[in-house]
Amino acid sequence: MSAVADETPPRVSNINIANILTCTRLLLVPVFVVALFVDDGTSTAWRIGATALFALASFTDQVDGWVARRYGLVTDFGKIADPIADKALTGAALIGLSVLGELYWWVTIVIAVREIGVTLLRFWVIRYGVIAASRGGKAKTLTQIAAIVLFLLPLPAWTDPVSWTLMGIAIALTVVTGADYVLRAVRLRAGGTRTVAP
Repeated sequence: MSAVADETPPRVSNINIANILTCTRLLLVPVFVVALFVDDGTSTAWRIGATALFALASFTDQVDGWVARRYGLVTDFGKIADPIADKALTGAALIGLSVLGELYWWVTIVIAVREIGVTLLRFWVIRYGVIAASRGGKAKTLTQIAAIVLFLLPLPAWTDPVSWTLMGIAIALTVVTGADYVLRAVRLRAGGTRTVAP
């Protein structure tokens, strides 16, 4: 008698290294915010500390997804928690910098609207498939992180053109990849087939 070929794969526990990294990133957000606002953001030591926390949290964002895919640890919890933690970290940094008067509010609003919109779109099409991250999306994420790091660091004024140029590139990639994501989401939803994209 042959074994049943369509056996249900074992359920992956939500308590795994990938989800722990995601939760760690989320927990680092308030710590980062506190460090950023010490002495109204004027303390060199605390700004460096805040930057280090942001960089560490961003690193976990790059690692947890890879770990989940590499070791088969993808869970529904992770699919929801990962983008929330990602947006919380980026949003906290951008809002913090704007509150401190170091980043125009319109920059924060443009990026925040895109990120929140894409997150909502993910939920809108989740029954029909998952839109794979594009090269542009990955470039957007890395550029945003690099630009935010430059703004967080207590750098001399002569480096401002470099920081703003990188932020400008990040904004452009944010808008372009956001529009691309909308188009792909609409096409996926219009197809009506509940499948997972490669």
